[in-house]
Amino acid sequence: MQTADDITPVGKPPPELLPLPASAPGEPSAWGSRHAHDPTVVRDDDGTYFMFSTDSVANSEDIPAGVLIRTSTDLVAWQYAGTAFDGVPGPAAEWSGARGLWAPDVVRWPDGNWHMYYSASTFGSNTSAIGLAVAPAPAGPWEDRGIVVATRAGEHIQNAIDAAVARDADGAPWLTYGSFFAGIYTLPLDRTSGEPLVTGDLGSLIARRHPSVDGAVEGAFVLYRAEEDRYVLFTSYDSLFSSYNVRVAVADEITGPYRDFCGRSLTDLDSPPSLAGTKVLGSYQFDGGTGWLAPGHNSVLTQEGPDGAPEHYVVHHVRFAGDPSQHVAQLRRLFFNAAGWPVISPQSFAGRGTEVLPAPEPVAGLWCVLRFDPESTDLVPAVPLGLERPVDGSSDSGQAGVEQSDGSPARVRLRLAGLPAGPEAAVELDAVVFGSWDWARGQAALSFSGVDQHGVAWSGTKGDLS
Repeated sequence: MQTADDITPVGKPPPELLPLPASAPGEPSAWGSRHAHDPTVVRDDDGTYFMFSTDSVANSEDIPAGVLIRTSTDLVAWQYAGTAFDGVPGPAAEWSGARGLWAPDVVRWPDGNWHMYYSASTFGSNTSAIGLAVAPAPAGPWEDRGIVVATRAGEHIQNAIDAAVARDADGAPWLTYGSFFAGIYTLPLDRTSGEPLVTGDLGSLIARRHPSVDGAVEGAFVLYRAEEDRYVLFTSYDSLFSSYNVRVAVADEITGPYRDFCGRSLTDLDSPPSLAGTKVLGSYQFDGGTGWLAPGHNSVLTQEGPDGAPEHYVVHHVRFAGDPSQHVAQLRRLFFNAAGWPVISPQSFAGRGTEVLPAPEPVAGLWCVLRFDPESTDLVPAVPLGLERPVDGSSDSGQAGVEQSDGSPARVRLRLAGLPAGPEAAVELDAVVFGSWDWARGQAALSFSGVDQHGVAWSGTKGDLS
């Protein structure tokens, strides 16, 4: 475990966490994690991190289309490193008419090479293609292998964009993809080539939304949890421009059915479309901090932590509430509560060591708290609420008597205090308490994230609003 001596000074937020006067792309060397839409992050053998993202600000003489690449050594400071291709590969361009590439997913293949699955399309059309490229290292060179999944308007209901690869319990690869139109699909891939196991297979449906909300679901990512032998599906609901929010559901098989906390299937169109899927991240603002709008299209980075156990980060893009035309990539710590539901840090990751508290903190006390109402896409302001332990002090992690936290992740049962009287007043959370970096105050702080008995996600950071 790290100590206070390991803390890296952060001071003021880096420039990419503050809105710019104008939304022009500017010089790539100054981007940092700005203009990284639909991001995914991998780690090379030498420890260098690579972020791949949609090239929505490209298509100029100096910044060609072809997937934007950034590198980092700490998951905080990012440096632009060019594009994976010099434009849209020929087969994908010919099929889709795309001028740029969207939502790349990059994964290590068993033979040691890296596979990139990229999307080629035009906005509002399902004449789309998912292509495959292969490289010996994340830095490239990337060799295009052509189209692996394709859809055409008027012929197919699916939309071949937003690819993400997951491995099932047996290690077999699956390609999950889809968007508006017909929802999210998954299909098996060949273990060697990475192409569909059955040529032309468009897969089976695992998530969709009602036509009354334009079928607004996309940006899917599947994570297999060996600890519970089940699959977690992350999706983004609503509009990428203003109201994105991240939902989750779980299944015993990679093909589903995926059900949320309340047991609703993500393929069921009978439930209200705002309720299906457990909402774990949406628009929010802490007092004195930046307002973050429409977080979504997440992937998950999994790596070995300092203690040898796996640690997870949600990688996503988000917009500035003051200027939604600007967006930036963020990473957040991802934990799993006692029941195995994913919970996400309310603070973006600030670097190894910054989350170490200078001294143990009591869990009980006043917190700045967010409630992610599944029926609302509004920006959520943090409110002051008390947290306390339930009377019986029960905990699924053997921490029943612990009232202090040094910032190490701990699964706990929490009760919210100070809620208005009513049926929602007695809110208890299956939560994780952990160290974080409080960007509004510029200091290490205790944070929590959890799910209440109604399936609503709450999170917050300890301290008052002054």
